[in-house]
Amino acid sequence: MEKINLLQVQQHINDFAGESVYIHLETTNGAYAAHNNESFFSAGAYIRNAQVCYEHGKIVGDGPYRVGLKLPIGWIYAEGLTHFELDELGRLLLAGHGYDGKLAVALEISKTPFE
Repeated sequence: MEKINLLQVQQHINDFAGESVYIHLETTNGAYAAHNNESFFSAGAYIRNAQVCYEHGKIVGDGPYRVGLKLPIGWIYAEGLTHFELDELGRLLLAGHGYDGKLAVALEISKTPFE
């Protein structure tokens, strides 16, 4: 993955608009390791292979970045994104890594389901 380039990521977001796509959205603040510190409040969200067709999308911010995807009946939104990749399968992979390098948020868009 490389650091987000606003123009490149916006173009990739535009390329998926108006098509039926699969979304993977995940957030975590350390939920996988919360058992190591009982006083640490852990929270997260996870959705995989939600099939949607978004009207348009936008990436904004000065870094970390925010991405919003406008659906006919609402929004998909991810904040804290720092890196991106268009992989060999044509999927747009966006990730937000904390200052410690650990994954905090992921938003992925694909024309085919995620395995």
